[in-house]
Amino acid sequence: MLKTLKDLCSLYGPSGNENAVREYIIGEIKDFCTYRVDNLGNLIAEKKGKKTPNKKIMVDAHMDEVGFIITSVDGDGFLRFDTIGGIEEAVMVARRVTLLNGVHGVVGAKPVHLTDKSAAKKFPKTDDLYIDIGAKTKEDALKMVSLGEVGVFDADFVKTGDNLLARAIDDRAGCAVLIDLIKSEAEYDFTAVFSVQEEVGLRGARVATYSVDPNFAIVLEATTAADIPSAAEGKKVCFVGKGPAVSFMDRSTVYDRRLYDFALNKSGVRCQPKTLVAGGNNSGAVHLSKEGVRTIAVSVPCRYLHTPSCVSSFEDIKGARALAEALICEMGANSDL
Repeated sequence: MLKTLKDLCSLYGPSGNENAVREYIIGEIKDFCTYRVDNLGNLIAEKKGKKTPNKKIMVDAHMDEVGFIITSVDGDGFLRFDTIGGIEEAVMVARRVTLLNGVHGVVGAKPVHLTDKSAAKKFPKTDDLYIDIGAKTKEDALKMVSLGEVGVFDADFVKTGDNLLARAIDDRAGCAVLIDLIKSEAEYDFTAVFSVQEEVGLRGARVATYSVDPNFAIVLEATTAADIPSAAEGKKVCFVGKGPAVSFMDRSTVYDRRLYDFALNKSGVRCQPKTLVAGGNNSGAVHLSKEGVRTIAVSVPCRYLHTPSCVSSFEDIKGARALAEALICEMGANSDL
């Protein structure tokens, strides 16, 4: 899975522009399943197992990542932008970005020595930032980019100690796990969904789940790990290196208790609870589809989420794969679950 994850993290796929990620995934899974692409761009694959479960199982991972969209160009050729998904201003300043058309730039802000003392103590707002692509005039800039062009952070994939450092681990880690499940022998049939537009409102998962109409769903994700020196003990959420995190509740979902208990206490896979009721993921759309879907989220703990330098443990990613497989077997074997 490590090479797959590295390949996935090297691809550019902000919300609404997941084409390159989807084409890579198709190339990896096409000999191991049947698949289709829906009108929104979700990749939906049917994996045959040794047995057919009584109730339909879906496993989801989203392909998109956070990014930037160009909204205007000023007279000096600097690009104004908005964010695609949630990116904090603190992680944007002086970061290199790559637009999907191949143009490179850097996020700039007013220098500290030109800022009054009270403002200098605060991070600038997104409206005060710009992308410098080396253009001298608005006309020059518009020869290089068009309004509506999108981009992402420019960052390498690095292994550092036992951890991985890269952009877009959210949720290319989930995609890598799901690819590996499809390419491996499966005990039970399941439907794999590589969904679009999670970062801008769970849109792809909402559409795909309605189409698939599952009874059970596993949402593979990356989630914030705040196991850092400045975090209070009760706010650390989960820990890198202690296994995948399993949610009991977040701001969009109260998770299925029997699936949660199985994961933590009966699966045989080392995992941990996500201990803060915050945020959300595709589960928020999945579990409300049609008559309801019994849903569990399995997340890879990740420090510095939505930055160019996400940090996660490859052992946790392997643990997420093992837990997803155990859950598929439990859902398939126990029709009275």
